[in-house]
Amino acid sequence: MNWDRVERLLGKDVLAYLKTQKVAVVGLGSGGGFVAVSLAMSGVGRFVLIDNDTLDEHNVVRHAADLRDVGRPKVEAVADLIRQRNPSAEIQTIVGRIEDHLSAINDANIVISGVDGERPKYVINEACIEHGRTAVYAGVYERGEGGDVCIVYPDEGPCYACWAEHLREGISDASANGEELDYGMIGPDGTLAAEPGLWLHVVRIASAQADMALNYLLLDTPIHRTMPGNTVVMANTFLEVYEGRKIPPYSAEWISVPRNPDCLVCGHLHRPEDEQPTTITLDQLATLGHVALEHDDDEH
Repeated sequence: MNWDRVERLLGKDVLAYLKTQKVAVVGLGSGGGFVAVSLAMSGVGRFVLIDNDTLDEHNVVRHAADLRDVGRPKVEAVADLIRQRNPSAEIQTIVGRIEDHLSAINDANIVISGVDGERPKYVINEACIEHGRTAVYAGVYERGEGGDVCIVYPDEGPCYACWAEHLREGISDASANGEELDYGMIGPDGTLAAEPGLWLHVVRIASAQADMALNYLLLDTPIHRTMPGNTVVMANTFLEVYEGRKIPPYSAEWISVPRNPDCLVCGHLHRPEDEQPTTITLDQLATLGHVALEHDDDEH
């Protein structure tokens, strides 16, 4: 495999370093699959892929895999795509729900959330906070009109629960028919009530997610860039980021979402030992963002 062009950009030592880095990707759908392959093509050498779904024919128009993979587990299809571009990559594939395989992400250098449902995002968030893992989350808005990407550090800034509570109240989309939409359009099944449009709209958001993850992996290298916030909101059409602030297609807005000091997930990290909260359930946690959590077995 010829890595000459990547090596010229990143440097030999940086490329060698990336080959040792382990990325856990939870959810290998249209976004997560693209992120995994993109990171492999950027030199990342170790992967854990977790998803309980198989590729259906209707998935093909919005997925990196194609008709040859229909009926296969998505993790296996994406693993093969990685091997075709980075043959020396080490890949662990897990066909299952993240709730049943949390130990697989505990030693990852970074975790990618590629799931739609809120329940697995909260599960990922709790595991990453507990084990000190950084995670990058992404969401595509209804009809692919835009999306957002946020990075959550375990020891600073908001956790995903803080972030979701804040963003669901703060980001809205002024669509052509005047209907107000937001990232918190959670349906009764606990997932985003959205049809994420064309794959090209999805991968624009996924590309930012992959790049944000790669930039984190390069934290101690000269290639690392300091970002202006922990969240970027990207527009594919005219998008009202918050009241009175509309951005045009192909533009973006950076936001720094604050940590909630009373957060039931991460608040204890910043409190004295004698003020630690009692243990709560995921269903109690969901009330932070007014989310009906999914308990269906089909969710990742």
